[in-house]
Amino acid sequence: MISFTPLQTLQNVEFRNLLTGRFFIVLAFRMLATLLGWWVYQLTKDPFSIGLIGLSEVIPAVSCALYAGHVIDMNEKKRLLLICNYAYIFLIGLLLIPAFFDVEMHFTGHQITYYIYGVIFFTGIARAFIGPIVPSMIPKIVKKENLPNAVTLNQATFLISSVCGHAVGGILIGFIGVKWTLVAILALIFVASLFFWQLHKQHSEYKKETVNVVESMREGISYIFKTKEILGALCLDMFAVLFGGAVAMIPVFATDILNSGAEGFGLLNAASDIGSMCIITILSIVPLRKNQGKILLAVVTGFGLCIIGFGLSKLYWLSFMFLVMSGMLDGISVVIRGTIVQLKTPDHIRGRVLSVNSIFIMSSNEMGQFESGVMAKLLGVVHSVVFGGCMTVLVALLVGSTNPKLRKMQY
Repeated sequence: MISFTPLQTLQNVEFRNLLTGRFFIVLAFRMLATLLGWWVYQLTKDPFSIGLIGLSEVIPAVSCALYAGHVIDMNEKKRLLLICNYAYIFLIGLLLIPAFFDVEMHFTGHQITYYIYGVIFFTGIARAFIGPIVPSMIPKIVKKENLPNAVTLNQATFLISSVCGHAVGGILIGFIGVKWTLVAILALIFVASLFFWQLHKQHSEYKKETVNVVESMREGISYIFKTKEILGALCLDMFAVLFGGAVAMIPVFATDILNSGAEGFGLLNAASDIGSMCIITILSIVPLRKNQGKILLAVVTGFGLCIIGFGLSKLYWLSFMFLVMSGMLDGISVVIRGTIVQLKTPDHIRGRVLSVNSIFIMSSNEMGQFESGVMAKLLGVVHSVVFGGCMTVLVALLVGSTNPKLRKMQY
């Protein structure tokens, strides 16, 4: 059994810098996601327009992901991380134009919405690179015996920043408005870059001239399909979150069903991350020591049931609790999936495998946002969320019955 020593891992200064930088940048990204969902819905009053935000980002992100994995494995990672960081500052800065000058430039709501989609399209390209870089750097920073602990701490950092980002984003929108919230987001991304500058360089193990790009990308895909535990875990993530993405419709629930306003929207948007943060804190003290594969399948099933409950609820605090419970179950799933991927992947191919992993994640999150918008248009918001929860349960049952290696997985 692999040892679990949180304090020993956190004593690593470089690991702390990496996590701190990631905290600030994810905080900013979550605030941005909260802001864009609210902003676009206020401009259009159409839930389908929220779904198009995800589609605008996922198309370039997924399209570039395989090549991004090749680039990450073949180049120095710290430099790539900083390039992506400053690319985000430039692109999000472009959103300040309609935010500050919409009246002077006579923008209509739909014009601003299309402009937002255009900017988000280009952030999707940057996301294809930045998503896999941080996890691909972790195994070179921490010792192998501390890797499961490092994965858990990395996910805890992500979830804490997500909770803060969702909640603070909603609160700032309510108190200082969209434009000054955007300024705060830009400041946080800049702060993240200061911590990334403190990292050591991580050079590639390859010589560029000896590596064929197509063969390099094919190697990453082939490894995942040969490793059934990774493939099963990624399929669970993609399809479960694809259909269970109730969070995308929270602006509609907050505005039209629960009548909670911007502040209530921010808290509701953070509910699932609050649950995840609580359970990951517990897992940091009492880790899962056996039957991780079976536990993974069980918690994904429970996640789907919570989404069904959220869709049927008409009470704010009941809806909040369903989302907290879904977050707790998803937090367990995130730790198990992340540990499986890291432990089963060799260093020389890690960037490519994590890039394929990012395709699954982006497909589930952003395509889930688009799917939620489409289904809300076709079935209505409530029915679309209930349908998604039912499909999540079905996916968990199918994966469990067809992937015995994942079902028996232990680490």
